[in-house]
Amino acid sequence: MRTDGTVRSRTTVFRPVKASLTDLLGRDYAPAICEACAFLSGVPKKELLAIAGRKVDFYPPAFQKRMLSLLPRVGERVRAPLRATRRGATSREFERNTRTDAAPLSGLGLFRIGEDGRLRLVSKSEHYHAPLGHGFPGYRLIDHARRLGIPNATHNSARGHITRLLEEELVRTANGIARDDEAGLRRVLESTGSTALNRVLNLETGSLAMEAALKMMLGRFCKPQADSPEPKYRGRVPVLAVIGDADGGLEANYHGTTFLAQMLRGMWPEALAAFEKRGILLVRAVRPENMEDLEALFQKYEKSPYKIAGFLYEIVLMNYGGLKLSKRFVRRAHTLCRRHDAPTAVDEIQSCLWHPDLYMFREYGVRPTFVAVGKGFPGGEYPASRILFNSRMDCLPQFGALVTNGQEELASLAYLITMRWAEANADVTRAVGDYYEERLRALASDHSSLLDRFEGSRHMGALFFHEIDAAKAFVARLVAGGIDISVQAYKAACPPAALTKLPLTAGCEAADFIVARMGEALRKLGG
Repeated sequence: MRTDGTVRSRTTVFRPVKASLTDLLGRDYAPAICEACAFLSGVPKKELLAIAGRKVDFYPPAFQKRMLSLLPRVGERVRAPLRATRRGATSREFERNTRTDAAPLSGLGLFRIGEDGRLRLVSKSEHYHAPLGHGFPGYRLIDHARRLGIPNATHNSARGHITRLLEEELVRTANGIARDDEAGLRRVLESTGSTALNRVLNLETGSLAMEAALKMMLGRFCKPQADSPEPKYRGRVPVLAVIGDADGGLEANYHGTTFLAQMLRGMWPEALAAFEKRGILLVRAVRPENMEDLEALFQKYEKSPYKIAGFLYEIVLMNYGGLKLSKRFVRRAHTLCRRHDAPTAVDEIQSCLWHPDLYMFREYGVRPTFVAVGKGFPGGEYPASRILFNSRMDCLPQFGALVTNGQEELASLAYLITMRWAEANADVTRAVGDYYEERLRALASDHSSLLDRFEGSRHMGALFFHEIDAAKAFVARLVAGGIDISVQAYKAACPPAALTKLPLTAGCEAADFIVARMGEALRKLGG
C-alpha cells in the first residue's frame, strides 16, 4: 500500500467507443434534420452535415487518466469554502436533511467539489443516477443535437424519431436480441404471447413508471374509464404482493413516491386499512427469501373473493440495506405468478444499467410482465424513466399514464449514448464489478468482529455491520475523508448497512482506493 492509502491495482482499460449522431440515429435521419435546420437557421446544410457526422470519443484515455490522477487528493480542501450561499425555501424535512457542505460547485467524472471546497469521490453515483459520472464526454453528442435544432420538447402525440428508436432499442436489449437482428426485433414487437417485453411507455420518474405498472395491474379488476373493455377479474379483490422486511412489515420495498406506491411500503396506513375494509385493495408482504411466505400468499389469496393482482420486487433492495434476492426465490415467485395468471413487475430503477446485460432480471433467467427502468440510463442528464411491458397488459387509455415531458428527444438520446457505451464495455464493467465485490467480501471476512457480511451485487456493494454505532462511526470517517457513502439505519428490522454504488466508469483502481480507505477506517474502529 502506498502512503496515499491506495494499493497498486490492476489497470482497467475500457473499450473505446466513438460515434456520431449519424451513427446513432441513422443515415436517413441525419440529412433530414440537417435540411430542416438549414431552412430554419440559414446555416448551410453542408456545415450541419459535418456536425451530424462528427464522431465523439465517449471516454478518452486522457479523461480516465485525469480521473486516476485525482484519486489521491480525495478529501482535500482544493478551494476555499463558499461563504455566500443561499438558504432556499424547501420543506421542513428537506431542510433538516440538507448538507450544503456537500452541495456541488463542480463535478467531473468520478468527482464532485462541494461548497466546502473539498474533493469528494461520488461512490454512490450521486445517489444512483450518475452511472457514468459527471460530464461524461459521450454526452457531447447532445450538444451536437442542440446545434442541429433537435428539440427536446415533444408532445405525447408527436413522439419523435429518437424516442421511437429508443423504444425499439429498449425492446431489443430487454429481450436479448442482437443489434443487427431486425427480423428478430420485428417478431418480438409483433408478438401476442405473454412473455415478450414489447411495449414501452415514456415517463419522467421511476415513481411514475411503477405507477403505470400498478394501473395496468388494477385495470384487470376495474375499468380505467367508462368506455374501457370489461376487466378480466371484475368482482375479485386485488391483492398486491411486495417484498417486506424481515419481520413481515411493508417497509423494505420502495417503488416510488406516488400515493399508491407509498401505500405499498406501509405509508398512509389509515387509507390502506380503509381500502382493505371495503374490499377495494389489499397489500401483502413476503419476507425476503422466505419461501413459506411465498407459497402461503398464493394459497390464501388465489381463491375468491381475492386474486393476486401482481407481484412487485427489486432484485437488489438498495433501500433495505442492499439486500440481494436469490435466483431460487425470484424464479419460484415467477413460477407461481405464471401458474396463477398474476403479472410480475421487477423494479430495476436501482439495478438497471449497473448490470452488464443492462437489466439484472436477465441474469436471473426470468421473464417479467413489467420492467421499470430509469435513473441510470439517461446518466443524470435528464429525468427520464420507462416502463417496459408485455402487450397483453396494454389496457390503459391515452391519458392513463403520461406526462407532458415524457417524450423528450434529447433525454432519449442520452439513453442511446449511455446504452452504446455500456453495451460495448459490458465485459469490462462485469470484471470490475466482480473485482469490487470480491474485495468487499474479503474485507467483511477480515473484519468480522465489526462486519456481518457483504450484500448487493458488483458495483452495488453494501457492508452489513453487527452494531449501528459502529456503522455510523465507519461512515462518518469515510465521509470526512471525501468518500460519498451512507449508512442505512432508519428502517425497522434492517441490519445497519453502509451502501456504495460505484459509477461504471470507476475501474479497479478506484475500487482499490475505496476498499483501502474502508480498511483503514475499520482498523481505527478496532475491527
